[in-house]
Amino acid sequence: MTDFHGVFPYLVSPVDASGQIRTDVLGRLGDDLIKAGVHGLTPLGSTGEFAYLNNAQRTAVVQTTIEAAKGRVPVMAGCGYGTAIAVEMARSAERAGADGILLLPPYLMTPAQAGLAAHVKAVCDATSLGVIVYNRDNSILDEHTLAQLCRSCPNLVGYKDGVGDIELMMRVYARLGDRLTYIGGLPTAETYAMPYLEMGVSTYSSAIFNFLPEWALRFYSAVRARDRITVLRELNEFVLPYIAIRNRGRGYAVSIVKAGMTVVGRHAGPVRPPLTDLTEEERGELQALVERVRVSQR
Repeated sequence: MTDFHGVFPYLVSPVDASGQIRTDVLGRLGDDLIKAGVHGLTPLGSTGEFAYLNNAQRTAVVQTTIEAAKGRVPVMAGCGYGTAIAVEMARSAERAGADGILLLPPYLMTPAQAGLAAHVKAVCDATSLGVIVYNRDNSILDEHTLAQLCRSCPNLVGYKDGVGDIELMMRVYARLGDRLTYIGGLPTAETYAMPYLEMGVSTYSSAIFNFLPEWALRFYSAVRARDRITVLRELNEFVLPYIAIRNRGRGYAVSIVKAGMTVVGRHAGPVRPPLTDLTEEERGELQALVERVRVSQR
């Protein structure tokens, strides 16, 4: 089974003016991130606007990412919606050559634990790939359900936390230990990376890699080394001011990443409705913030 430890950037899905996928931009992005030193790639997460693409676009994003990786690092493809659709997406990703599945929450309804377990098991049974379940919103699995799934689904290999419930995280880790890989999946995961490391969460997803990969890798190294001085400095100088911009608008967790791409000269196009882009003023603030980081790296 593929090892999903390390950093797996959650890729944007670049588009042109008509909303079609820019496979050339996405391919170069994946290649550049691998050369920078990331451990894997994740297309079709929330940063990749998974919910706002059609089937052909989702297929193009996964295929382009796999082609860019060229077997150098694993590709973990997002899938989701209802169970039947998620099963089809998981099978399609495996046929395309993906190395793992990130199972996003199902659409709309908030099921009971038994329903969530049936959903996850159906996807695990449909593929031989390792599956990482995303604990978020209407798909919050408790430690008992996860333990049951770990017994029945050997290819359930990871748990991505997008809730931030410390008690639940500790209950899960205390119950399952090293049976799963634990991924920090809260928005702008760098903010929580250090405390989460102490809870057994050695991996986190980050969208900042899309436009500041060298900075993001250095930050990850500082977290792993438990270098509190460096981590706190970078939080104060970049991450927290970045979050202040992100928090000004609903959906800005995606919008600010695409704006960051524009700021560094790697245009990924606008976000798709119902998301909205940063204002010109906000993009100017982000540009000044990114420039300060880039100057400090020279």
